[in-house]
Amino acid sequence: MSEEREVFCLEDKYLRIGTVEQIQSVFGPQDKFIRTIEEKLHVSITARESELHIMGAAKKNVELTADILVSMFNIHSKGGELNVETIHRLIEEAADGTLLDVCNAMDESVITTHRGTPIRCRTAGQKEYIKSLRNDTITVCIGPAGTGKTFLAVAQAVRELENKEIDRIILSRPAIEAGSERLGFLPGDLNDKIDPYLRPLYDALNDILGPERVASYRERDIIEVAALGYMRGRTLNRSRLILDESQNSKLEMLKMCLTRLGEGSKMALVGDVTQSDLSKSDSGLEKCASIIKSVEGVGIVQLGNKDVVRSKIVRDILRAFDVSESKAAEKRNPGRGKSNIRKKK
Repeated sequence: MSEEREVFCLEDKYLRIGTVEQIQSVFGPQDKFIRTIEEKLHVSITARESELHIMGAAKKNVELTADILVSMFNIHSKGGELNVETIHRLIEEAADGTLLDVCNAMDESVITTHRGTPIRCRTAGQKEYIKSLRNDTITVCIGPAGTGKTFLAVAQAVRELENKEIDRIILSRPAIEAGSERLGFLPGDLNDKIDPYLRPLYDALNDILGPERVASYRERDIIEVAALGYMRGRTLNRSRLILDESQNSKLEMLKMCLTRLGEGSKMALVGDVTQSDLSKSDSGLEKCASIIKSVEGVGIVQLGNKDVVRSKIVRDILRAFDVSESKAAEKRNPGRGKSNIRKKK
């Protein structure tokens, strides 16, 4: 954290920063952010005008606290969001020695919403994901719930649309019920039938563009809904296709989807292999990633529990499940190796 210390001048146990107003903002409502750090690292933080005094029995914790506070002031000065979830993430990253990575990730702004709020990467994994979405023709992103897989794919698609890099956004999602695609029993036309399955994508679009613009774009087919099973035979030019919940697609369907790409188009396959409604042998996402990972223009991004931005309790729940599942797997298959999917360098 030497780069930040040059800015804020850490001396012994004192951290000299800017104004009293900055301190109040970074401390949070009723000093909630500082209380969180004090409880987690067993330190005491006191503000004296524009100087912070950090005290603690463990020197390492005092140093970690200083690094966290420097990062908080940097994030605040750049217009980044500080909330309890951000504080928990900074504490975890500081303990792991990767605090600078997460702070650098927060510098990455994807797009500004219709309300004027910038959408930023909040983890190093998310920054890698956005890099792949921008640079690779096909991005396969596999990760647990709450890592921003769908939201960031939609945000990047809107950015490309507004920059006139593409002409339309195509949203697709396997409509899986009881292990097969069943749309016929739902009332209405195709859009009405597939809409309930695409609600998370619409929520993201509404957050970014606003409901009125989304409705206008849909009327003009700038934003198109396409059931995966109805895409066979199409060629998609100057489009961004987002296939959400792609762990619910069989390998042959993913192959069909991938081969729809035409000139100037990009695709994002997004999914969580731990939440497949298909049997493990039928789900094609991991198999697809393994097959195409060495193809030029393909990026494979695997997000983990550290990339969960939805809520700290979601990260804790996922860790608990990971521990339980790992123990169960070890009992079933002692010494068995992990998944062979690796990110493309």
